[in-house]
Amino acid sequence: MSREYKVKLEVFEGPLDLLLYLIKKDEVDVYDVTIERITQQYLDYMDAFSVLNLDIAGEFVVMAANLIYIKSRTLLPANVQPPEEEAEEDDPRWELVRQLVEYKKFKDAASHLAKREVEQSNRFARLPEKEAAPERPLGDVSVFDLIGAFNNLLKKLNHRDDLREIFEENYTVSDKIDLIAKMISDGVALHFHELFSETASRAEIVVTFLALLELIRLKMVKAVQEGAFGEIELRAA
Repeated sequence: MSREYKVKLEVFEGPLDLLLYLIKKDEVDVYDVTIERITQQYLDYMDAFSVLNLDIAGEFVVMAANLIYIKSRTLLPANVQPPEEEAEEDDPRWELVRQLVEYKKFKDAASHLAKREVEQSNRFARLPEKEAAPERPLGDVSVFDLIGAFNNLLKKLNHRDDLREIFEENYTVSDKIDLIAKMISDGVALHFHELFSETASRAEIVVTFLALLELIRLKMVKAVQEGAFGEIELRAA
């Protein structure tokens, strides 16, 4: 079952990536981070990692502990703050904010260089003989987008009357890989939620998502979306 299947994804860059993703999703400035909200969102993702049995690095757990500690400090009155934590600033968020700002600088610089490389490689591309219809601007989907969509899906499906645990049926990742490959073999894009429209149990949902992650890792499936946090589409790579 899914517990026997470990997913290892190179796209997990680190906990700071997840925090920046959550901040961008909330459309707030990094200096305006609400520690209570971002801590809850981060822990929701940690729960999803646990459900999926993802093989994540230890620094994700360390960051979770740090966020909980910062949150607990923000709830304490100033006169009962731990004496060893006395610092130049009163807000315990600032050390985390400084890390995020510094990390974002390097990440933005790397992204800019990557875009310049793509632009340069396409500079002398041959033009098509006929003018093609303009395509929708699609961007690659990050693993955090996928897990966020999976988390939302689980919350919705938990309220489904027909969702149940079927212990007599076994679903394997290999079986679901074959099924997904067939579903997108005709070249038509498949919406993320359509992948789970026929699932009958929580176990089947988890195994189906693990199969999708494996196909993306193997570069057999490409996940794209129109605009940030838009509908996720799955296509044969």
